[in-house]
Amino acid sequence: MTLRVVPFDALDALVRDREPVDSETLARAARIVDDVRVHGDEAVIRYAQEHDALLEGEPLLVERPELERALDAVSAEDRALLERTAARIRRFAEAQRTGLEPVTVPIDGGRAGHLVAPVERAGCYAPGGGYPLPSSVLMTAVTARVAGVSRVIVASPRPRPIMLAAAAVAGADAFLRAGGAHAIAALAHGTATVPSVDVIAGPGNRWVTAAKKLVSGRVGIDMLAGPSELVVLADSSADPALVAADLLAQAEHAEDALPILVTHEPQVAEEVSREVAHQLETLPTAAVARVAIAAGFTVLCATEEECFAACDRLAPEHLEVMTRDSELASRRLAHYGALFIGAGSAEVLGDYGAGPNHTLPTGGSARYTGGLSVLTFLRVRTWMRLDDRPASRGLAADAAALARIEGLEAHARAADRRR
Repeated sequence: MTLRVVPFDALDALVRDREPVDSETLARAARIVDDVRVHGDEAVIRYAQEHDALLEGEPLLVERPELERALDAVSAEDRALLERTAARIRRFAEAQRTGLEPVTVPIDGGRAGHLVAPVERAGCYAPGGGYPLPSSVLMTAVTARVAGVSRVIVASPRPRPIMLAAAAVAGADAFLRAGGAHAIAALAHGTATVPSVDVIAGPGNRWVTAAKKLVSGRVGIDMLAGPSELVVLADSSADPALVAADLLAQAEHAEDALPILVTHEPQVAEEVSREVAHQLETLPTAAVARVAIAAGFTVLCATEEECFAACDRLAPEHLEVMTRDSELASRRLAHYGALFIGAGSAEVLGDYGAGPNHTLPTGGSARYTGGLSVLTFLRVRTWMRLDDRPASRGLAADAAALARIEGLEAHARAADRRR
């Protein structure tokens, strides 16, 4: 099996109409969300028993003491691994938070500014389908805690002990044993058991994405993330075996994952394809990876400049640069969720807690948004205080004049009273 080759000119047709969720899933998820909104715990339990292996009588919500017991029960090696990874994520998030300071500026007659404040409650979703993803628990919940969120609830279906242990390490207050649209609906609307939250963040399948789209506005969300993507920009200086390994690491995520190679050298495309086929022969997850590889492709460009344009047109979730001067090439790229510069900077190291978050925009949405960060859980709130009326008269006069241009006389009169 090899990566099919497409010319640069065909790229627009391949990336056009990339939507995070299809209309049929959205419609079906809407019925689930509405069911949970109306029937609360009864609906969540029904769906969780049907889809998430929740046992009869098993509590939906695991509270903090049980999370700590789960942490105590894992091996010393696993606990140390979770704690090291959490520390790296925390260090990066703390640096982000430190850079977000209150602002005060003088204005006519007084001062104005902004305060940066966390939301009170956050729901952190972690996928739990084919593979348990404690890394996603750490990425979301640690970041929420660093932002200053008071109550953090993790949600994931069929949680294995390592997931509960990760939630404990991350500082979560509780764990919702449910996934999919019903978990998102419970977090957004609240039930007798599950408190409603202010922000929902974290990656998930199409049902999670559809539900996040439906509840957005009632609660904040991080993004609408579709299938995971990796673009590797490579030239003949790159090791074909390394490029192939990274593409396959992406491909084993799910059958709809999208591995892409971008190069302007035909021999690179040929060598990487041979390596992909060779490595697939011994890959335990080959059944999934083969499907993703079949949907992936190589963009064969005419020049290096065309390669940069192709990467920017794709605006991928993950972008690896393996070229002769990776640093210089990286400065030519404008649109990506996360950038990995040089052969040593594997995307998988970012996935597993080097520091930056692995919850990232997909489907070209990196053109207008970034990945999950402390900003996801923060609000910028402005304030104003005018104590010097003579100094603020010009401001009041201008406000009154603009209000009258807009036909809002009560606004104008309220401003006039400050003159």
